[in-house]
Amino acid sequence: MKNFNFRNEKEVLDFLKENKIIRFVRIIFPDVLGREMSFCIPAERMKEAFENGKGFDGSSVEGFARIEESDLNIVPEPKTFRVLPWNYEVEDLIWKEAVVFGDIFIPRGDHFEGDCRYLLKKILEKTKNFGQLFVGAELEFFLFENEREPKLLDRGGYFHEGKWGEIRKVAQLYLKKMGIEIEHDHHEVAPSQHEIDIKFNDALTTADSVILAKYVLKRSARRLGFFVSFMPKLITLVNGSGMHTHLSLWQGNKNLFFKNKGDFLSDLAKKYIMGLIKYGREIQLVLNQWVNSYKRLIPGYEAPVYMAWGRKNRSAYIRIPEYKEGKESSTRIELRSPDPACNIYLALVIIQAAGVQGIKENLKFLPPEEKDIYEMGKSEMRRKKIKTLSKNLKESLELFKKSKLARETLGGHIFPKLIQNKEIEWQKYKKAVGKKYEKKVSPYEIKEYLPVL
Repeated sequence: MKNFNFRNEKEVLDFLKENKIIRFVRIIFPDVLGREMSFCIPAERMKEAFENGKGFDGSSVEGFARIEESDLNIVPEPKTFRVLPWNYEVEDLIWKEAVVFGDIFIPRGDHFEGDCRYLLKKILEKTKNFGQLFVGAELEFFLFENEREPKLLDRGGYFHEGKWGEIRKVAQLYLKKMGIEIEHDHHEVAPSQHEIDIKFNDALTTADSVILAKYVLKRSARRLGFFVSFMPKLITLVNGSGMHTHLSLWQGNKNLFFKNKGDFLSDLAKKYIMGLIKYGREIQLVLNQWVNSYKRLIPGYEAPVYMAWGRKNRSAYIRIPEYKEGKESSTRIELRSPDPACNIYLALVIIQAAGVQGIKENLKFLPPEEKDIYEMGKSEMRRKKIKTLSKNLKESLELFKKSKLARETLGGHIFPKLIQNKEIEWQKYKKAVGKKYEKKVSPYEIKEYLPVL
């Protein structure tokens, strides 16, 4: 059975006619926090959905509601249609489901400003003269018995001794059937921690793949009696989970970040790096959007706290993987600060905006920092002009509010909605926790975030 690579509406509709076992189609879109929102329609309603869209109540979705925009309409995008590779069985009934992403519109027919996925499409179109953004993502996660308690299940470490790696394999095989390629998978540094790396693709396809990979990993684990969490920091003295994001700009088959001499980084790549560093603190809220995200970003746990770049330095904000002779296509920027609980669409929007702004401003390229910044004194850091990421959500939020880049990039709907949401989150957290858990993971965070991230 064909599971992906549909080119148009007709191909999807013909396929559904031929495969009656597919009884439902799940229409997916992200809310302002990047969480997967969805609803199902019977497969025979897809023709109507393509022609007229499917209406839903936007007031029930986080970050969507405006009085005049409570009624919204989503139109499926046929190229994103994929069949989930497992069967559903209840009593004597057996069926399959498909999934599809779509664009959201307001009643008068305009694109909805709160549609994060459409905003990514817009920024990619706006910046296409600088190159097409390609992205790969390292998705780290923890495996537990349930969603109530982060109980470690093994004593494994990086590349060794872990248990339940079969869940990674099941998810990887499912994803391959859906057309999502995985570079590799392995046990991560911490006990019970795993990683699955999504092969680089154009930015929109990768963003959709991250959403589906998280969905498939959670579903695969649940079917085998386990629970997957993408919460950034689960246990205070244990490494947190990141989503190292690999970036490159392309023009056709040419990697614009590669230069065949010197350090192999093109001038375009260097300016992009400087844009990410210059604007890193004010865009941090989008890459690390939860109270819990900042419990990961502390020295000593391989967390990228310092605004610098290097080739081998894993304490830096940006790492440039070593160039391999004859592998020009692999030249890329590894941005290490995002975590897997961010809104992947908004993250790529703001990353591209900051990188391109660095190109526009023709920013001066600073030398790499290969010394372990964790070991530096404050005076040396000041001399080298190395800044740090914000230490908590409140500090990050205040920088974000003042950011002209963030405001102009995210627009008049998403920018204030994100601020409003994060102000409420911070107030609830401080009321529940106070100052007792400034650097420690609190029971409040486990209760609030573990079941949903």
